Amino acid sequence: METPPDYLERPGRPRLAYRHVAGRGPAIVFLPGYMSDMAGGKATALFDWAAAEGHACLLLDYAGCGLSDGLFADQTLLDWRGDVLDLIDAKADGPVLIAGSSMGGWLMLLTALALAQRNGPGRVAGLVGIAAAPDFTEWGFTPEEKAIILAEGALVEDTPYGDQPYVTTRGFFQSGEANRLLDADIPLACPVRLLHGQEDGDVPPAISLRLAAALASEDVQVTLVKGGDHRLSRDGDIALLIDTVARLAAAN
Repeated sequence: METPPDYLERPGRPRLAYRHVAGRGPAIVFLPGYMSDMAGGKATALFDWAAAEGHACLLLDYAGCGLSDGLFADQTLLDWRGDVLDLIDAKADGPVLIAGSSMGGWLMLLTALALAQRNGPGRVAGLVGIAAAPDFTEWGFTPEEKAIILAEGALVEDTPYGDQPYVTTRGFFQSGEANRLLDADIPLACPVRLLHGQEDGDVPPAISLRLAAALASEDVQVTLVKGGDHRLSRDGDIALLIDTVARLAAAN
């Protein structure tokens, strides 16, 4: 994982950094969280496991994040969904198994819906959410914070997860609000596994329960991890993630 990434050139759009290993399907695609990238512990552990086991795997940095080109403040939720779809189109021919962490769990759902609509339900072999955070523009901010975003154009917050503050722009917020999922049926029929730490202080575990109820799939399991925080990055948490992905991959 220390070698330079590959890049996907896109005329008129930011160049995307990615890492890809070829192998048997379904191709495992990992989607990081907000202001995160493919260098995180869960992403690298999953990639290394997939490479060792002969599974195809794809990691990426969204535009404006990590090693990809573009300005973070210019990106919206749908821009990042477009990044994911572009990489899948370029590097994954058959079914994909998508794992999404936090905001990546929202993008996981939006990507799966787009793929199923475009290619049919068989394109998505399964989904694994890690503290999935769909609709967080609705439940993740106070009314005062939402007012600041809309009036001033951005909200800047300190975060325990990195040196840089979290910045939520008006464009991203409005894109999120226009693409909320939890208040209606989510027409995805593939197997879904949702992992959530019981001590998650950022995304309430109840969000995974709401998501499970909204999904059309009859094969949905929610795993609450005692003592687990938002990151779910302890050795045991990562082992659970890999085991969950392995079981879904083996079923295809």
